[in-house]
Amino acid sequence: MKLSSDRILTTHVGSLPRPADLYDLLIEHDKGTLKDTAAFDVRVAKAVNDAVALQVDNGIDIVSDGEMGKIAYTFYVKHRLSCIEEGDPPGEDVPKEILNADLADHPDFLAQVRKARGGWATSFARSWVTGPVIYENREPLEKDLANLANATGASKPVEAFMNSASPGVLSKFVPDAYYRNEDAYISAIADAMKVEYEAIHEAGFLLQIDCPDFGSARHNQYQHLTDDEFLRIAERNMEAVNAATANIPPEAMRLHICWGNYEGPHTRDLPLATIFPVLMKSRPAGILFEGANPRHEHEWEDIQDMDIPDHKVLIPGVIDSTSNFVEHPKLIAQRICRYANIVGRERVIASSDCGFGTFAKADPQVAASIVWSKFRAMAEGAAIATDRLWN
Repeated sequence: MKLSSDRILTTHVGSLPRPADLYDLLIEHDKGTLKDTAAFDVRVAKAVNDAVALQVDNGIDIVSDGEMGKIAYTFYVKHRLSCIEEGDPPGEDVPKEILNADLADHPDFLAQVRKARGGWATSFARSWVTGPVIYENREPLEKDLANLANATGASKPVEAFMNSASPGVLSKFVPDAYYRNEDAYISAIADAMKVEYEAIHEAGFLLQIDCPDFGSARHNQYQHLTDDEFLRIAERNMEAVNAATANIPPEAMRLHICWGNYEGPHTRDLPLATIFPVLMKSRPAGILFEGANPRHEHEWEDIQDMDIPDHKVLIPGVIDSTSNFVEHPKLIAQRICRYANIVGRERVIASSDCGFGTFAKADPQVAASIVWSKFRAMAEGAAIATDRLWN
């Protein structure tokens, strides 16, 4: 992970809005109705090239492929892992979708959310694990790695990272109908995803593991537990992450936590300070977390006196990924400086709260042109913070 001794670097969480024509192809690919695989591969490669170039042009130092070849940050694994089948698990009823507790508290707003999501949530086919999980198909991964290598070779960013889903979050989005034991299932997923984690590192990219299971899982998947019970789940999931990344240097990895990338009340979000000690036990050195939205911006105060190991790099969100407001560069600089005052200017990288295309949509929550405006504002804010911190 490249750090800077003379300026604040910029990055983001990874996913970006997909072009409209690519969105249609991604839906076909996910449903298995794609007619021309070669044309799809060409379109994805072009989208990655364009996304990387736009990131560099708009002030992003540490870039990603925008997850252009993925329908979503989790569901993509059904094309890579074994024994994942669409439909209902044998002999069982379809489980109810796990509802975010904060949305359930506001039925009128929940009705609006369901109406708004109706056009895209149904595009994704439900999948289940029905047998032993192994990483059996590396071809999509190798295509992703090649596309990002080609794009970064052309645009020359400071550095590049690639996203990969955590074992814990996959246990929610790809439920188990085989192991019948959550501990065993998490362990099996970790063993399987280790292949992807190591391949990303070996290709020369930073590995970013996306871990909403340390944040949003508290108010959806595990909302029936107490905080102490949830923290035991989080400890188990962190052990799985650490085991799966045992062969990768900490400085070559980042870990992203979020509380659900949606506009909503978020009144049931677990405080950052509560989960922070678990995050500090992660092997990945970089920690990305929400720091711009109205529910979490204040939390720099809550962690400023907590134990932060010297090798940890804080990568706070300084732009909101759920709002079409474009933050003022001076506000962004203020946010950056707060964290620099906690761990030092060399151990802070500016980022977004979450991705701008967590799930591919025909009408993304934040318009694509506004994403680029936000990135430019972040670059300007980083320059202001640099001037304040170094001069």
